[in-house]
Amino acid sequence: MIQVENVLLSEDLFTAHFVCDLAACKGACCIEGDAGAPVEMEEIDTIEDNLEAIFPFLTPEGKKSIKELGVFTVDTDGDYVTTLNNGKECAFTTYDSNGTAKCGIEDAFRAGKTNFKKPASCHLFPIRLQKLHDMEALNYEQIDICKPACECGSKLQVKVYQFLKEPLINKYGEEWYAQLQEVDKLLTKSEI
Repeated sequence: MIQVENVLLSEDLFTAHFVCDLAACKGACCIEGDAGAPVEMEEIDTIEDNLEAIFPFLTPEGKKSIKELGVFTVDTDGDYVTTLNNGKECAFTTYDSNGTAKCGIEDAFRAGKTNFKKPASCHLFPIRLQKLHDMEALNYEQIDICKPACECGSKLQVKVYQFLKEPLINKYGEEWYAQLQEVDKLLTKSEI
């Protein structure tokens, strides 16, 4: 693990390659899994505050799930997660004309209806954030549905942390991200 300020980072963030390939995976990360996307209480409040603006972008099934269960539930680990539609996809999942899963929260953001893009756990995926007392740990979650993204990232030579530049800067700031770039240079030099 590598420490940058109060954040521990898996070396995989600097060695593995990743670029989402939605044409190949069809947004499977919004659909697969045994729970919704992890959300923080502040994000839940923001989603609830913006729900009226987000609702028009959701599917009828998503609207029904949210009306019945709310915007979040508690998973088996006791964590807050987005509500699912009948134990399947996230209730905020929408689909484009090609059948690719998208995020209704992000659709509302792109349409200028909210200033909240999507939960950090979604924006940072395939990085998973874990809280540790006074620190956070960022780990790269390697899953089968993302094999096309790994292949695409390898082809383009884009590392995980580089692909996630925008959400990492949003969460930790530009100066912090610049430190990641320095770590990457040092790791690359040590490989030579």
